[in-house]
This record gives sequence, C-alpha cells and structure tokens, in this order.
Amino acid sequence: MQPYLTLGARDAAIAHAFYGAVLAMVGWGMHADFPGWRGYSLAGRGEGLIVWVCTPFDGKEASAGNGTMMAFPAPSRAAVDAFHDAAMARGGTDEGAPGLRPQYGPNWYAAYLRDPTGNKLAAVFDG
Repeated sequence: MQPYLTLGARDAAIAHAFYGAVLAMVGWGMHADFPGWRGYSLAGRGEGLIVWVCTPFDGKEASAGNGTMMAFPAPSRAAVDAFHDAAMARGGTDEGAPGLRPQYGPNWYAAYLRDPTGNKLAAVFDG
C-alpha cells in the first residue's frame, strides 16, 4: 500500500477546486475522483504519497487538526509563490507569505496557508 494523507473538507466542490488549482503549482494533479473524494499525487500518477481530500466518512463536519500541517515540496521559489497566490485566490488564508526562513536552513523558502476548511499547508523549496 502506498502512503497517504487524508484531509477533511467541509464542502467537497470548493475543496476540490482549491486543491486542483493550488497543487498544480507544485506539479501535483488529480488521479482519482469518487463522489465526495479526490486523490492527488505528483504529476497525477497515483504513485508515491497520495493526498485524499474528502468529506468525512462519518458524516460529521470536517475540522482542521491542531498542530497538523502538510508540506509539499516545490521545484522552485517561483512555484512556492504560485502555490501561495493560487491558494489566496481560491479562499485560502495566509499563515506566512512566501519568503526565506533562515531558521530552518540558509536556503529554506516557504509559504504557509490554510485551505477553506482550515487545514494548514505549506510549499517548500530548499535550494
């Protein structure tokens, strides 16, 4: 079985539009689509780490985990910027604009945000 992460969504249509646009900025795409669920992976290949975005199986409202964050590797600083811009244009909330974070390393360039449900995300380029 491949490693995966599941992120809950309050509104699947809003979440899928958000993730489709935002993850494309770092080379990810949708590879699976089921009612209320979408799977995203690097280049949409369905290999390696998979991120599932869905409404909760138990039917209760989705909520963000306190202290939980998913960081996506970006191929460049420009991709980090584009990830953040796409998120802000689609209902994301800024948690740290794109920029250097020297406390994590001399070339650590990252952006932090929350999706429309409140899940915390980052895009990181270390180069």
